[in-house]
Amino acid sequence: MTQELTSPSPAPQPPGPGRGPGWWRDAVIYQVYVRSFADSDGDGIGDLRGVCRRLPYLRDLGVDAVWLTPFYASPQADGGYDVADYRAVDPLFGSLQDADDLIREAHELGLRIIVDIVPNHTSDRHPWFRDPELARQRYVFRPGKGEHGELPPNDWESVFGGPAWTRTDRGDWYLHLFAPEQPDLDWDNPEVHAEFAAILRFWLDLGVDGFRIDVAHGMVKAPGLPDIGFGEQAKLIGSQVLPFFDQDGVHAIHRSWRRLLDGYGDAHGRQVIGVAEAWAPSPERLALYVRPDELHQAFNFQFLNTGWQADALRSVIDASLAATASVGAPTTWVLSNHDVVRHTTRLGGSLDRARAATLLMLALPGSVYLYQGEELGLPEVTDLPDEVRQDPAFFRGRRATGPAGPGTDTEAAPDGLSGGSGQDGFRDGCRVPLPWSGELPPYGFGTGGSWLPQPADWGALTVQAQTGDPSSTLELYRTALDLRRRLPGLGDGAMSWQPSPEGLLAFTRPGVLCTVNTLGHDMEIPLPGSPLLASVPVTVNGDTAVLPGDSCTWWAI
Repeated sequence: MTQELTSPSPAPQPPGPGRGPGWWRDAVIYQVYVRSFADSDGDGIGDLRGVCRRLPYLRDLGVDAVWLTPFYASPQADGGYDVADYRAVDPLFGSLQDADDLIREAHELGLRIIVDIVPNHTSDRHPWFRDPELARQRYVFRPGKGEHGELPPNDWESVFGGPAWTRTDRGDWYLHLFAPEQPDLDWDNPEVHAEFAAILRFWLDLGVDGFRIDVAHGMVKAPGLPDIGFGEQAKLIGSQVLPFFDQDGVHAIHRSWRRLLDGYGDAHGRQVIGVAEAWAPSPERLALYVRPDELHQAFNFQFLNTGWQADALRSVIDASLAATASVGAPTTWVLSNHDVVRHTTRLGGSLDRARAATLLMLALPGSVYLYQGEELGLPEVTDLPDEVRQDPAFFRGRRATGPAGPGTDTEAAPDGLSGGSGQDGFRDGCRVPLPWSGELPPYGFGTGGSWLPQPADWGALTVQAQTGDPSSTLELYRTALDLRRRLPGLGDGAMSWQPSPEGLLAFTRPGVLCTVNTLGHDMEIPLPGSPLLASVPVTVNGDTAVLPGDSCTWWAI
């Protein structure tokens, strides 16, 4: 049942950095995986009150907005991405009043709030799916093949492994591109469109500032649902157009949502945005999601998937900027999230590389997404016992989260991406709860342990341990975000590559030069200016500077 609020009016939007016209174009947005951020009631699971209490930490970190993963009513078959009621908060995470309090508190602190919306599928406990007649109208059902309909309608595979079809007691089959508990909606039905428009308005009325659209590339399937003709299909996500992903028809849905968001924002004096989680095979196809009449941002997984090589990084940066410039949109950069191996581990298990990659990302034109814990330098937890895992990909035998996106086997990744670091490819390892304080688990996460076990050696990585230590990763992030706010040349705007030797990247922003040494050894260069910030200390010798291997430095020029 949908919960109700006593005071649903939105909080006012404060002025400040990142909140002028087109605030999203250079915003730094911090992803909170609610279950693993902070636990307020001692049950070992993060919740909305826990997030609310830690908002001052995010303000002081220097971010502009907070993206919350799903906290809706859900059986939790896939970490809340199986939604049973889009207008209710799951009791696991609190109440709708807690959500309202969080949004208001964030606004008072000068932070915006973005929430997840999951339009490709619902939970199999959703009222629509529990009603057999409604289910066959609003979800993708087909008769089976074979003499008695005993075979799936086509050869599509679930992202989590196994067939993408499940047979019902009636003998027909329903599509689920993810877990069987997540049936795909039929977006040919206008009632589906109307329901999600109403859901968006519900949360806008509560005061949210935007939506991250889960599987934004998935709502429309190719006519006739054609066979693909071969297996291991999930490995192709993000590398080619598939009949169930990145179909052109999804863009009509996003255009309708953009009209809704703009109309609502104009009527209420606010700027609200839509962000696409879209796995597209090229920067050009990704740019289609951020055309002027579609969404405001799209995650740049091409950048996330790139190895630690100068030529490869320059190529993907150029392609990304060119593609978004062609439609007048900002580029959105990301290195980690709740679905991929943490970049400290993915980049060869090297904290130096991870810190350098972060400064590179923060110096590029556009907007940036940070994933909770990356500011602490957290690695992927690769040794979780089987009995504590909750990722459905684990139970279906699919390596779901390698560097190239859902379905990738990380062991096949190129050097400098996985680095032979031993990550298992499942998603629980990047979802281990945050360490806040103390020397022993649960490190201030809460008073009742944590839903996934934290490593025994994380005491030196806590917020408390790193605060005030100028060499810590946390203080590096704080300084970088402060400089990014204060230096007008960073954020949205132009950049220009500078001549550089092999293995080194060098580019200028107005008043700033960024150098990145992707090699594993020191490199001496002519002194380019005054050092502003470095991922590891640089040495200045008269007219030259020595750039350590796997480092990034910002220079005032």
